[in-house]
Amino acid sequence: MLDPFSIRCYFDGLIKPPGSLGIWEELAERLCWIQQTLHPVAAPAELVVFAADHGVVQSGVSLWPSSITSLMIEQIATGNAASSVLAAEFGIGYHVVDVGSLNAPKVAHPKLSSRRVAAGTQNLLNEPAMTLHEFREAMSIGADEARMSYLRGAKVVIAGEMGIGNTTSASCLARLLADVPLEQAVGAGAGSSDDSFQAKKVAVQTATDRVFERCGRSIDEAALASVSGFEIVAMAGFYIQAAKQRQVILLDGMIATAAALIAQQYYPEVIHSMIAAHESQEPAHVGMLEKLTLTPMLRWGMRLGEGTGALALYPLLKGASAWVSKMGKIKDLK
Repeated sequence: MLDPFSIRCYFDGLIKPPGSLGIWEELAERLCWIQQTLHPVAAPAELVVFAADHGVVQSGVSLWPSSITSLMIEQIATGNAASSVLAAEFGIGYHVVDVGSLNAPKVAHPKLSSRRVAAGTQNLLNEPAMTLHEFREAMSIGADEARMSYLRGAKVVIAGEMGIGNTTSASCLARLLADVPLEQAVGAGAGSSDDSFQAKKVAVQTATDRVFERCGRSIDEAALASVSGFEIVAMAGFYIQAAKQRQVILLDGMIATAAALIAQQYYPEVIHSMIAAHESQEPAHVGMLEKLTLTPMLRWGMRLGEGTGALALYPLLKGASAWVSKMGKIKDLK
C-alpha cells in the first residue's frame, strides 16, 4: 500500500527543492493516496447538483422564498449559474437532479433529471422532515447517480446542492453529528435579517432538542430523517457509493459536509476518498470538518454552494496530477 511517507519521498525526488510547492504538495499527496498511485489523474470529472426544498422555510428561517429553488434548478441546467459556468469552463461534465422541489421546474433540459421524492420536506420545526421511507429513497437516488458517474468514467466527483432553507437542516446535522454548539451551528446562510436568524436558531434548537430528548447522543436513522433535506441525504448516498468505487470526492462547503457527516454514519471509510476543498464562511463548518478529520485546502470566505468551492479547487487538483505524473526526476539529470 502506498503510504504518505513514500509519496513525499517521491515528491522530494522530482526536479524541485523539497517542499517548494507548499500546500500544493499536500493536495497532490492526498490525491496520490486516494488513488494509490504516483501517476494520479484528475479527469474526467463530474459535478452532480442535487436540489430540493425545505418545509422549514414556512417558519421564516430564510430571506428567500422556496420558489427560488426551482428557478435556480433551471439556471444550473441551462448553464447560467456559477456552478454550471465553472464546470463548463473546466471541462467538467455536470447535471442537476431534482430530488424534491416544492414546484417542479418549468423547463425540460438534457442536464436536468426529475427524481422527486416529494414536493419538499415537512417543516422540521413541528414534525419530522421526512419519513424513513423517503430518507432511504433519497439515499438510493444519490447512490444511483454515483454509479452512473462511474459508468461514464468519472475519476473525480463533486456533489453540489441547491435548496432554500438547507442551511437550517445542515445546522441541525452539525449539532447532532459533530457536536457543534448551537451558537456556532447557526449562521447566516444565503443571507438573513435579525428575524430570520432568530427563527432559524429556534428551529435548529427545537428540532435537535427533540432528538436529544428521544435518543440522547445515539443518533439513529429516524433522527437523521427528522432534520435532513432530500438533497442532503441524496448527497450522502452519492458519497458512500463514490467512495466504494474509489472515486476522488471533492467536498464542497457546509451543506456538502453535513451530507458527509451522514455518510460517515453508514460508511466510516468514506472520508478516505475525500478532499475538503474549502472552509465555508458558515461558522459551523470548521467543527464539521474537524469531526471528519479533514483539512480544507482553500479559505476564501465562500458560501454560495452548488459545488462552487470544490470547483474552485479543481484546476489546482488537475495541476497537481500533471506535475506529479510528468515532472522529471533528479536522479535522471545528466
